[in-house]
Amino acid sequence: MYFTKMQTIRGHVYTLKPSSEQEALLAQTAGVVRLIYNLAREQRRTWGRRPYAGGAHRNLGAMSMSGELSALRASEPWIKAVSQTAQIQALIDLDRAYANFFEGRAGYPRARQKWRDDSFRQAGREITVRRLNAKWSEVRIPKIGWVRYRDTRPLPAKKDGAADIRNATISRRSGGGWQISIAVRYEIEERPIPAGAVGVDRGVAVPFALSTGEMVHLPKAMRSRQAAQRRAQKVLSRRKRGSARYAKARARLSALKARDARARAHVAHVLSWRLVKDFGLIAIENLKIANMTRSARGTIEEPGSNVAQKAGLNRSILNVGWYAFERMLSYKLEETGGVLSKVPAAYTSQTCAACGHVDARSRESQALFACTACGVTTNADINAAKNILARALARDEDRRGNTPLLDVEASTLAACEASTRFRSKGLNAALA
Repeated sequence: MYFTKMQTIRGHVYTLKPSSEQEALLAQTAGVVRLIYNLAREQRRTWGRRPYAGGAHRNLGAMSMSGELSALRASEPWIKAVSQTAQIQALIDLDRAYANFFEGRAGYPRARQKWRDDSFRQAGREITVRRLNAKWSEVRIPKIGWVRYRDTRPLPAKKDGAADIRNATISRRSGGGWQISIAVRYEIEERPIPAGAVGVDRGVAVPFALSTGEMVHLPKAMRSRQAAQRRAQKVLSRRKRGSARYAKARARLSALKARDARARAHVAHVLSWRLVKDFGLIAIENLKIANMTRSARGTIEEPGSNVAQKAGLNRSILNVGWYAFERMLSYKLEETGGVLSKVPAAYTSQTCAACGHVDARSRESQALFACTACGVTTNADINAAKNILARALARDEDRRGNTPLLDVEASTLAACEASTRFRSKGLNAALA
């Protein structure tokens, strides 16, 4: 079976290397764009429900407010010095935020904050990219000029050799410095759909366990950096807020966290790309991660219990990045034509993959599963991954009238167990 051609839009992220003057212009642009967003939000919050004289309500959408923005730019040179397109994009972002709020997809739009929301977006027609050599390229940003970046992944080009850039988002990185995300529309070539299937169990002690028998761990260096993060957090708590020493301590803590975030994203990208290339069906548990990581603090009237233990568990779950991995699988499977199947998570860790017997006592420890019925002993996470895959295959057969998806029979579960194509690649060794 072949996956037909389709068009998609993907973001390519690069680390910018601006000069000191360009870095000041980037910060100035982000600050003005943040101000425009907050002013427009306050205007909508204050006047959104108040009618004009005569009973007509004001239109506070992006297009109508662009006229007021032009008047503001004419009266304030420091606002005019910043790209007008970036400021209009902030108004469009506010429109989208209010639409998400009224349609129940998000909360009420909050005000943007310095350091947390230092970003702006430019339209694709204003972004130009040119290659300098084999490793470096540069991008032209309006009002800022040509900024160099390390070209780690060339932009996909059209037949004429030019990339179809839709927009570009420039943002301050949490660990310091600036980065650019260039959204490019391109065509995915026709390719065969992989015929295999795999189940993935996400955990804390073992971040990713596969039904093939492989277990993927985060880099060991992340564990040592956690102690450094705790020390940096303690130093930050002793500094006076707003002082130079407080800013230095905060930058130190942000750099440590950003390094872990990059390592975590690298593991997820490498694993997800390997899976979508080798398997047409990937099964995971349908986890409600937001509910699972909710605080147990409770209220004054009804305080929670085991708050510290639950907070530690929440940190461990978020440190693995379950949702980020799921999101990567989702959009990468679109490119390969595969399917992401989410199955119910109930009893996957208590069910024996060999005989189907369900018993909580079979889970002797975090790592060991010993079935009380048939006596099979195996790794608990691998056993759960096999159950996840079996549920996905069974559900697909029921939905299609015993015609398995991508010609994958339930009997191939044994073949997936014996597969060594994952173990031979040595992902854990490469990441250690």
